[in-house]
Amino acid sequence: MTRFPVTALRSVDIGTPDLALSERFYTSTWGLEVVIRNEEAIYLRASGTDHHVLALHGSDSPEILSVTFRAASSDDLVMVANNVVQHGARILSGPIPNEGPDGGTILTIREPQGGILRFVHGDRQHPTGEEVTDRPFRLAHVNLNSTDVDEEAAFYEKALGFRLTDRSKMMAFVRCNSDHHAVVLAEAKVNGLNHIAFLVPDWESVMRASGRMIDAGYPIAWGVGRHGPGDNVFAYFIDPVGFVIEYTAEVLQVDNTYRVRGPDEWVWPPGRTDQWGIAPPKAEHVKAAQTAITYTAVAPSQNAQ
Repeated sequence: MTRFPVTALRSVDIGTPDLALSERFYTSTWGLEVVIRNEEAIYLRASGTDHHVLALHGSDSPEILSVTFRAASSDDLVMVANNVVQHGARILSGPIPNEGPDGGTILTIREPQGGILRFVHGDRQHPTGEEVTDRPFRLAHVNLNSTDVDEEAAFYEKALGFRLTDRSKMMAFVRCNSDHHAVVLAEAKVNGLNHIAFLVPDWESVMRASGRMIDAGYPIAWGVGRHGPGDNVFAYFIDPVGFVIEYTAEVLQVDNTYRVRGPDEWVWPPGRTDQWGIAPPKAEHVKAAQTAITYTAVAPSQNAQ
């Protein structure tokens, strides 16, 4: 079995122009819980053991600030730091003690296409966690837009130790554990955030959570359906400030025997967008929301230590 230096997707930090509204939405409607609130952010946990899965920061407009992964060891943090520089990324800080409430040791980089990635080891976790019907248990994946999907996939493989699981016409799926994918890289005209996916216990939880969203005035943006690569059930929504978010369940579990399939094999019949054939074509306003949040440009002098 492959040994992964990066072992899990842990959390995502986003900026919101209405911090109170976003907190209310993600706690009262989406199903997360406040862990801690300080000057830096509001940290929200799911029902699993991760310290938090989403951190909300105040900002002038919706922003993707960083994606955090968990590393296998402190030695792996050093190895990743060395690897990423060799493959075009810049180290912003670390590995150093993490001053955030999640603790541990942290490495922060800016990858070649502009996204900020963080890697933690020894971070605080909750002593217990449990699956709760229709509530997020952890993050499932993050989907990132890329102007060069194959180049970005190569960075995740060569610099971070991920493995390519599948490649459709528009997307590359890469993994760092037995989940079919932790990161999806989607072809786009801009680099940035496409959507954040939250894992719920089962397909019925996807349905019940979607019903809760509809009751609260948030219609399904795309779905419900079952994806091809990953085989996961999905329902997409747009949050109050414009982030595309997904409830998902039943992600395919894979090992080294899994055969990578290419674009010629991941083809739907005309008009179909999922395995079941019930998810309608994605609306234009949803497509627009999935490419609206780009990485913040930073001057070179701010990028490097």
